Amino acid sequence: MREKLRPEVRALLEAIDAEGAPRVENLSPEEARLAAIRDLKEVGGEPEEVARVEDLQIPGPGGAMRLRIYTPEGGRPRPALVYFHGGGWVVCNLDTHDEVCRAIARQSGAVVVSADYRLAPEHKFPAPLEDVCAAALWVAANAERLGIDARRIAVGGDSAGGTLAAVVALRCRDEGGPALALQVLVYPVTNLAAFDTASYREFAEGYHLSRAQMEWFRGHYLARPEDAAHPHASPLLAPDLGGLPPALVITAECDPLRDEGEAYAERLVAAGVPVTLTRYPGTIHPFFSLAGVLPEGREAIAQVATAVRGMASVPLL
Repeated sequence: MREKLRPEVRALLEAIDAEGAPRVENLSPEEARLAAIRDLKEVGGEPEEVARVEDLQIPGPGGAMRLRIYTPEGGRPRPALVYFHGGGWVVCNLDTHDEVCRAIARQSGAVVVSADYRLAPEHKFPAPLEDVCAAALWVAANAERLGIDARRIAVGGDSAGGTLAAVVALRCRDEGGPALALQVLVYPVTNLAAFDTASYREFAEGYHLSRAQMEWFRGHYLARPEDAAHPHASPLLAPDLGGLPPALVITAECDPLRDEGEAYAERLVAAGVPVTLTRYPGTIHPFFSLAGVLPEGREAIAQVATAVRGMASVPLL
């Protein structure tokens, strides 16, 4: 077991196993949130310095919504990445992903706007999605104020946040939203309707994110089982992926979500969307947030920063 893992990843999992912490699926949402805050703070690495970090509130569908804006050194206007954190729609927040956002901003020269969307089960699908859509629209509408080039705005996120980013891109296309220059999807959940891929079977247990955990997240996120088939919950089930912005899709080899993320990338390519797909060998979900202990996390952050820095301008509607 675990023979596919890189040595440093295997050692990390063995250390986690030795701690004997309770499994996520056996915790309440409140307990899981506290555990995520504690655990990710220990492995995210040293926060990188950026010129300015600002928290502000904007009107959201459920009331005031908090954004954290990371502005790096450099001239205006800058590219921008509107970032949605992972955590299965149940856990994590602006603080758990602070190191990731700082690193992307510093390395890309882009303004990174992190959205603190409402969490399930208190706010089930589609409430988190409505929040992140509102955040993307607000950033586009306030581009000049933020020193952003409105022709170079990307959306992105990891895991559940990658799902949200994919659906924001779909909704911007379908609902006359702002033209996006890039979507960054880091091991996204693309199909909540079926957990039956080869990667789900191979990595269902023992590789950090498990099938049981995904069932726990899905149960908290969706109000009804039939919501799993909605394309805004499972973007892999969207009938048409044409006309979407270019995509950077990152997957981990030893992750239950690997195959559905790569299947989404393949469907984007088939629909004529430019895609860069990178599978990081021998690593796990959520390596992107483990840059303090895994070099693969640092490599993936650098890849995202390069893509954001180099994204092409799009014509404004």
